[in-house]
Amino acid sequence: MDLRIRKEEFNDFKAVFTLVEEAFKEKEYSDHTEQFLVERLRSSDTFIPELSLVAEVHGKLVGHILLTKIKVKNDFEEFKSLAMAPVSVLPKFQGQGIGGKLILKAHNTAKKLGYESIILLGHKEYYSKFGYQQLDGFQISLPFDVPKENCMALELVKNALFKVNGVVEYPKAFFDG
Repeated sequence: MDLRIRKEEFNDFKAVFTLVEEAFKEKEYSDHTEQFLVERLRSSDTFIPELSLVAEVHGKLVGHILLTKIKVKNDFEEFKSLAMAPVSVLPKFQGQGIGGKLILKAHNTAKKLGYESIILLGHKEYYSKFGYQQLDGFQISLPFDVPKENCMALELVKNALFKVNGVVEYPKAFFDG
């Protein structure tokens, strides 16, 4: 497979919208609005262009990943982190490792940009393959109720979350739909 992962460009936006929509169309755990989330996040001040990546096979966009800025806050401090949402691969290309390659490329890019951790909601079995651990193993919580096995974090730098404690603060773009 001729797979290329690169930074998303303005000319990709329409194709990425359709790709994300198709990737989640048949998923029962989805609210089927992830494509609008990508648009809102892309327009927000939490957007990091270098962390919006696309995967191409023979010049066709088949995958996309987005990491955006979030904070973990308590009464005294705030800590920067990233949220991974969403990871999208066209249905006919799923199960071929494209999502995993997007995730690893995003991890490497985030680390080079100085980010130390990533927090996500996702499938425990899938994301644990990339080093993600349940969030309840840290002193971090989410501002809403979701099954604890789906709340996960990754330290891009060893012990990056050791002294972090508080509640994740998601940007407004995550909720304005």
